[in-house]
Amino acid sequence: MSDATVKVLVFSDDRTVREQVRLSLGRRVASDLPEIEVFETATQGAVLSTLDAGNEYALLILDGNAQPSGGFGIAHQIKEEYADSPPIMLLVTREADAWLASWSRAEAVAPFPIDPVTMPVQVANLIRARLAEVG
Repeated sequence: MSDATVKVLVFSDDRTVREQVRLSLGRRVASDLPEIEVFETATQGAVLSTLDAGNEYALLILDGNAQPSGGFGIAHQIKEEYADSPPIMLLVTREADAWLASWSRAEAVAPFPIDPVTMPVQVANLIRARLAEVG
């Protein structure tokens, strides 16, 4: 990963959800981290294609409510099929969905509506962990 920026992939079939995430993250989530570059995808195929192409992301943010393929199933598939997958944050509407996030092996859960104060803190922590891991 470049020292200049880190890549974050945001998946949702809803353009407004992708926009809310992008706006809440801004260009930098913490002063000790590089700027972030947000990439948006709207389909499961696009998520998997970009990973298959060898794109390196510091974090994947997946919408658990996306249709027809939700973020829970995509997260589970990524954790099963990609040996060194980046951390995954799932966006969930209901607290009851936390068990699905656990099943999917996502590292974090963020609630809808998106909180522009807490989400960047969560994202920063996940990116720090990923950067330390890939060294």
